[in-house]
Amino acid sequence: MLCLFIDAPKASAQITGDTYNDGLYVENGTGMKKFVPYPEIREADVLWKKRIWREIDFRQKMNLPFYYPRDAHQNWRRFIDVIMDALKEGRCQAYEVTVTGELNNPLPYSKLMAGLNSERHQALFDDYGNKIGDTVISISFKPESVTRLRIMEDWYFDSHRSQMMVRIEAICPVTMRDVNDSLQMPNELFWIPFDENTRTVLAEAPVYNRNNSAARLSYDDLFWKRQFDSYIYKEENVYDRSISDYATGIDALMESERIKKEIIEFEQNMWEY
Repeated sequence: MLCLFIDAPKASAQITGDTYNDGLYVENGTGMKKFVPYPEIREADVLWKKRIWREIDFRQKMNLPFYYPRDAHQNWRRFIDVIMDALKEGRCQAYEVTVTGELNNPLPYSKLMAGLNSERHQALFDDYGNKIGDTVISISFKPESVTRLRIMEDWYFDSHRSQMMVRIEAICPVTMRDVNDSLQMPNELFWIPFDENTRTVLAEAPVYNRNNSAARLSYDDLFWKRQFDSYIYKEENVYDRSISDYATGIDALMESERIKKEIIEFEQNMWEY
């Protein structure tokens, strides 16, 4: 006599605690993901190099993943929240904004937050319109006020690989401050080196993938794969000036495109067909 013993099917997933999993599976996000290391560079292999500064406007359609979500959920956090949390935990180092653009002065987190938060004096009046004193109103830093990101990067031609390559050196969150009723100017908050510490933080932060939610991306992937829209606002030059110092409006955009085209043409001119 043949007896068959069939075990009851085992649950493939078990929900513990009071948290309900509303998805197909418990997502790991990019928590265990590591950044792709940069290739080694020898000074003798760099035949040509130029430093470029770019600006990413979060309002552009392609850059919306940097600005959203407003409220963190499913391990998704907006870019500035990831950066501020890393600075608070000591995983990244901020530097003061200097005239020369060099990262020379480290900025402690307490001093950083003191600079981001502000105060303003407001006059107090009685029922008859007479001034009776003033009060100080504290204005806390709002992450949603960061609507742009500036990038300092080096473009170089690597003769060992026979290829034009780029490496991001530092990033800078930017807010817009009111100059008058009709004019706003960029306000750089602080610079952060785009080193291994920063890239580790960004590689662990998932970002929305509009094409496939199963293929999670990280903020480091957006930079590594150049999945952002930006424009050049400064190139390394003898005057150490930005494009806005000598061009405005459509002329500034055309100058930005000229610099980008110049880099592409330099690489093309390295070859003879």
